[in-house]
Amino acid sequence: MKASFLTMMEEEKTLQLSRRQVRQHIFSLIYNLGFYEDKDFEKMADQYLSSQDLTACEQSSTVRDKAITVMRMRDELDAMIDSKSDHWKTKRIAKVDLAIIRLALYEMLEDEDVPVGVAINEAVRLAKKYSSDQAPGFVNGVLAAFVPDKTEE
Repeated sequence: MKASFLTMMEEEKTLQLSRRQVRQHIFSLIYNLGFYEDKDFEKMADQYLSSQDLTACEQSSTVRDKAITVMRMRDELDAMIDSKSDHWKTKRIAKVDLAIIRLALYEMLEDEDVPVGVAINEAVRLAKKYSSDQAPGFVNGVLAAFVPDKTEE
């Protein structure tokens, strides 16, 4: 009886991801989808979820849907990034950093469940973990340009 209970507990752990883990998978999927055409997004997203053993995860649809939505909005997001980042247009930004910025900007503008400060902090955390030493400051600077200045209000 104990072994089956422990097995059940282990299965429950693998089926539930933290918000940070969900965000990391969304970021990874956004990065990966950047190498494919729009028509292949669903297929590639499903393959990613399967390869990461996330198909039974409660948040798998969140990971899939959010990543695909961000990628479908990439032209709009990139135009916004280009308008705010001096000397660094999206064509020159490292693909890892661009995936992080796209996700954070989407969360800041479209996801009411994620406060702006959290989106920026998590983006900086992703940049520290997955990009260069200079990336956290760069990501923070680009995203900070989208935060309204309280003194202007």
